[in-house]
Amino acid sequence: MAKRKRIWNKEKYHRYLSEGRGQGTASEYKPWIYIHDFSSNGIVSRVKGMTTGRIHHLLSNQELWYFYLLDWSEKTMDIREQFPLSELEEAIKIADSLGIRYPFDRKSGFPYVLTSDFLITTGQGTVARSVKLTKDLDNPRVC
Repeated sequence: MAKRKRIWNKEKYHRYLSEGRGQGTASEYKPWIYIHDFSSNGIVSRVKGMTTGRIHHLLSNQELWYFYLLDWSEKTMDIREQFPLSELEEAIKIADSLGIRYPFDRKSGFPYVLTSDFLITTGQGTVARSVKLTKDLDNPRVC
């Protein structure tokens, strides 16, 4: 059961932004989603990273295992988990172009902010990665 009511609206969106969620790098980064923000079907983890020196909020065992690979890699310079796709209008346009209904809060009608599981910085640049179960890859919303 969630520790808080899961209300999503424009005011909460602006509060997340003012808290600095989804902003910063390395030890100063704050994920958009914390493990206590909503209930999970699986095991969640809070792990201190060697690369960043901060606590990372991971929402599944698969994210945890992938995080360990990243954190132990000498190539990894920064790991940002639950990274927001904060350009809401652009994300909605992309979903529309793919024929996928973008998620909006049923009560407020405000669009949810989608996140990428990881934004990883290496010496070769920055890449986004999602960690999903094989059985979920048939779902167009997941892809």
